[in-house]
Amino acid sequence: MTKNPEHQSLLEKMNDRSRLIFQQIVETYLDTGEPVGSRTLSQLSPLSLSPASIRNVMADLESLGLLLAPHASAGRLPSDIGLRLFVDGLLEVGDLAESERRSIQQQLAGTGRSVEDALTEAISTLSGLSQCAGLVVTPKQEGRLKHIEFVATSPSQALVILVWDDGLVENRVVTLPPGFTPSTLIEAGNYLSAKLGGRTFNDARGVIAKEIETKRAELDNLTAQVVDAGIATWSGEPRDRSLIIRGQANLLEDLQAVDDLERVRHLFEDLERKEGLIHLLDVAETGEGVRIFIGSETQLFSLSGSSVIVSPYMNAEQKVVGVIGVIGPTRLNYARIIPMVDFTAKTVGKLLG
Repeated sequence: MTKNPEHQSLLEKMNDRSRLIFQQIVETYLDTGEPVGSRTLSQLSPLSLSPASIRNVMADLESLGLLLAPHASAGRLPSDIGLRLFVDGLLEVGDLAESERRSIQQQLAGTGRSVEDALTEAISTLSGLSQCAGLVVTPKQEGRLKHIEFVATSPSQALVILVWDDGLVENRVVTLPPGFTPSTLIEAGNYLSAKLGGRTFNDARGVIAKEIETKRAELDNLTAQVVDAGIATWSGEPRDRSLIIRGQANLLEDLQAVDDLERVRHLFEDLERKEGLIHLLDVAETGEGVRIFIGSETQLFSLSGSSVIVSPYMNAEQKVVGVIGVIGPTRLNYARIIPMVDFTAKTVGKLLG
């Protein structure tokens, strides 16, 4: 996990009594979801402090921005900054339970599935074990083309129809050379389809360009120009990654107030804006190990009271190719979910290897 030096410095400035009370407030809140009062803390604390003494410490912690009071007469809750301080400096992350390890490994075991199916299974398992929503950003893929054809749309233009091996169909418009005929388009489409079969576009483009350049291709000049136009429609860049989310219904569990419903409504709206979420997860790819985004630390989730726990996963070349993890309320069992996300990411990496 990435540590925040400023938060670590703040933790070091707190005395033992403040640190213990702060830790008890956060742990109690994460366990119950309720504001924590001084009377409750006086019963939990091994320091034998009176409620009045504890209230003074709580006031100091609130002035530091680590606690907040939802209502004037209520107890205190950890702020997003307080949760970050706790996660960075006080959280004791244990090992993943052996039963959970086996569950993740068994769900991801097996062959014959596509990468996307395997990743979907991984986040479904994560969602079930964590009771959060699971999410994954898939690797960028340089797809393989299955078929290509040209359909004239005007005397000077044609629609290029690209059919990928996963069923995706893309259409692009090209400008045609003067004098083309329907047979020219058919010949160009048949030639490209034969050359593209089972190859990535980049691979096929090199072969085709060389054949045309050395005049080894059995194409007349007009057809060769159409083939060139078809090749030029594709930049060769990998197809964009996608975001898969499973288990959103888990976010509707254990709602305790109207405020919780409003939080989840905002969260669902955030999840619909996948472009912003993918950008957030792109940031996670630049770090090592598990990354945690808490509430207002990210503009994307500032209204939803949510935390994101993610880890990058690698391919066989040990290159980071995507991010996997969970999203849920800020009141998460961080100690349990952090190793769960970390183990799942490593298991997925072995699967891709």
